[in-house]
Amino acid sequence: MGITYEDFLDRDYEPRDTDLVCDFYIEPASDMSWDDAASRVASESSNGTWAELTVEGSVRDLSATAFDIDEANNRVTVAYPDALFEGGSMPQVLSCIAGNILGMKAVDRIRLLDCEWPEQLTTTFPGPQFGTGVKTEIFDAPERPITATVPKPKVGLTTDQHAQIGYEAWTGGLDLLKDDENLTDQAFNPFEDRLTESLAQRDRAEEETGETKSYLLNVTAPGGEMLERVDMAAEHGCEFVMVDVVTTGWAALQQVRERCDRHGLAIHAHRAMHAAFDRVPTHGVSMRVIAQVARLCGVDHIHTGTADLGKLANEDTVGINEWLHGECHGLRDVLPMASGGLHPGLVPTLVERLGTNIGVQAGGGVHGHPDGTRAGAKALRRAVEAAAAGEPIETAAADCPELETAIDRWGTETPR
Repeated sequence: MGITYEDFLDRDYEPRDTDLVCDFYIEPASDMSWDDAASRVASESSNGTWAELTVEGSVRDLSATAFDIDEANNRVTVAYPDALFEGGSMPQVLSCIAGNILGMKAVDRIRLLDCEWPEQLTTTFPGPQFGTGVKTEIFDAPERPITATVPKPKVGLTTDQHAQIGYEAWTGGLDLLKDDENLTDQAFNPFEDRLTESLAQRDRAEEETGETKSYLLNVTAPGGEMLERVDMAAEHGCEFVMVDVVTTGWAALQQVRERCDRHGLAIHAHRAMHAAFDRVPTHGVSMRVIAQVARLCGVDHIHTGTADLGKLANEDTVGINEWLHGECHGLRDVLPMASGGLHPGLVPTLVERLGTNIGVQAGGGVHGHPDGTRAGAKALRRAVEAAAAGEPIETAAADCPELETAIDRWGTETPR
């Protein structure tokens, strides 16, 4: 049987329930028709090649099929049979649907926009251990967003400075202290020292406030070392670990998820480097798909943007959050984290756009408060509580001088 590019295109194809269906944006090369470009995407991402092949048996049953071409909107939809995939291996899945095709000459631009994950493949992945359940299973925050802060500057502080900032933030009312993406185990702030000293301050803050506090500890490292750091976090009584999920890779994240299941730890996903894939709107992999992959692999939190309120480029934060909260073949949902240039004056609009089933993280918007970190934490906590209750921020500021000062400093302006 001869297999050619034309065998990977069938406009009448009806996807099976077990197919992974992927929606692509493409711009065909100048010498390619839409049919030619679409068939090559399906071919290269499954079992085709540039030369006609003669193959015996049922290989054709494992071919992807391009079946829906919307030239007006540059959309091509491709269905992949389940047998193409190794269950539970996200690197292998992505090597198919977002692999060589991103560099093909047959298309000038190509972007993986969205996926419809079938139950048969989805359930080979664990999904989150807690998801939005962290709001009630770890914290007592069923009606409001949880709150977090990153010490600023995000690298350069000593361990003592870092832990002291955590204490000030926790006693000011915030739930979480968070390492940032590039703070791991440097000489100025060693990992184990930071872990133990920060948790000592956490315990002190819990005693003083009567509230649960926790720490998003960055365990990012080469594979074996990262798992050892997860173990260390559990041994010292930390409820969370943080992973730079894109830079470490999905296989490493899957290993962390397995280890965290053993210890009962939640995973906070930082998305550093995501923009290398999703910043250009006509090429790469969308943040929507990155978030989907992270959910299947098992993160409990993930940064999804600020609905164009913060310092980062605009994204479909609302749509991504809806997917993370939605039903996905029984997997637990994920708590979206809003971060990047937030301050108390932006919280009412943020909650109006995204709802209360989120996390709100502010760095400069806490530590840059004129009266210091604790005052900044009080201002953010009061703004979050007011927004969740539908209380105007001006009313909240009337009984919270720290919030009034924050609004005087930053107003409702978006930083750049």
